[in-house]
Amino acid sequence: MTRFQIDGERMLADLGKLRTFGACGNGVKRRAFTDADIASRKWLATRMTEAGLTVHIDPVGNVFGMPGEATNCILVGSHSDTQPEGGWLDGALGVIVGLEVARAAREAGGPPIACVSFQDEEGRFSTLTGSRVWTGALSLEDADQLVDADGACFAQERQKAAQIGPVANVPPEWFRAFLELHIEQGPVLDTTGERIGVVSDIVGIAGERMSFIGEQNHAGTTPMRLRKDAFQALVRFTDALNTKLRTIVGPATVWTIGHVVVHPNAASVVPGRVDFSVQWRDPSDRLLQDMRTVIHQTAKETADTNGIEWQHSNYNAIPATRCDPTIVSVLERAARTAAPNAWRPMTSGALHDAANVSKLMPMGMLFVPSINGISHNFDEDTAIADLVLGAQTFAQAVNLLVN
Repeated sequence: MTRFQIDGERMLADLGKLRTFGACGNGVKRRAFTDADIASRKWLATRMTEAGLTVHIDPVGNVFGMPGEATNCILVGSHSDTQPEGGWLDGALGVIVGLEVARAAREAGGPPIACVSFQDEEGRFSTLTGSRVWTGALSLEDADQLVDADGACFAQERQKAAQIGPVANVPPEWFRAFLELHIEQGPVLDTTGERIGVVSDIVGIAGERMSFIGEQNHAGTTPMRLRKDAFQALVRFTDALNTKLRTIVGPATVWTIGHVVVHPNAASVVPGRVDFSVQWRDPSDRLLQDMRTVIHQTAKETADTNGIEWQHSNYNAIPATRCDPTIVSVLERAARTAAPNAWRPMTSGALHDAANVSKLMPMGMLFVPSINGISHNFDEDTAIADLVLGAQTFAQAVNLLVN
């Protein structure tokens, strides 16, 4: 079958253009279904059409570029939505390289490659929303019940997908494998000076929303010994949790209290309620369950000790994912050729759409370095040479996979 070569300059030009949608300083604000996101998806659909691909928009706003009527093809891509304050490469790199690979393959007369930009990977409404619905891990009916932090409803927001183009289902059965190129989002490659990471597995991730409910009262007249301060309970819970988890976790384990809302959030009022998120990650599903037990025990003990109430809801877990051994072997072969002595196998500490897609078809991922290990931050960046090398290595792996 005909081998193809990507155009690095064309890829970089498209990547730079995508950066302009929602640009904010060095970074990007392009949350799912915002004006910037919809505008970027319309532009992406136009670029797919110009490349000779057939555009398909599914009911949740995932944008697919298909090689005509071809099925049983390889799917490549990522996501193009961002965190509230995101970098210009997180997801975007994989989307644009996916477009370039599909376009270059078509120009060369084959093989048939499809590309995709999944919607809401960054969790405005839920974790990996677009790929979860597409793969059946989350029903569309359940997704329609989701609301974001400001109370916006997914069912209403996803109607904006029709602004990109006609909406119809895209069967996963059209595809036989999925590959995703991504920035590492961590410091390993940058620290070692290596240029390519071949992902062997993706950590499992679990998360839950919790609340401590105490008693709102006057900050000047309520004695310290009589207070039921919900925020102080959170501080004590955090300290106790750090101590307990360190006794059971491994070197790849991380946990975060990342979203906190204090009520009534006033200088002269003892906080009566605090709502917060707890998220934890590890390659071992068993350890994730053990951590949940410790988190619950610690939260209940904290509430009982402080004479307040503890509530929890919306538990969500995505198990650890192993990449397909055949695809990993092909990616390693391409990495050895493109970056001899400058690549490594590695675990992804970040979650990706690939984790969902792997439940339906063989999956593999390739990483390029993140400067200073920074991501989910306006300062996120990767050297241009590494972007091009990553794209070339990725394209070579696709060539090896289909030939």
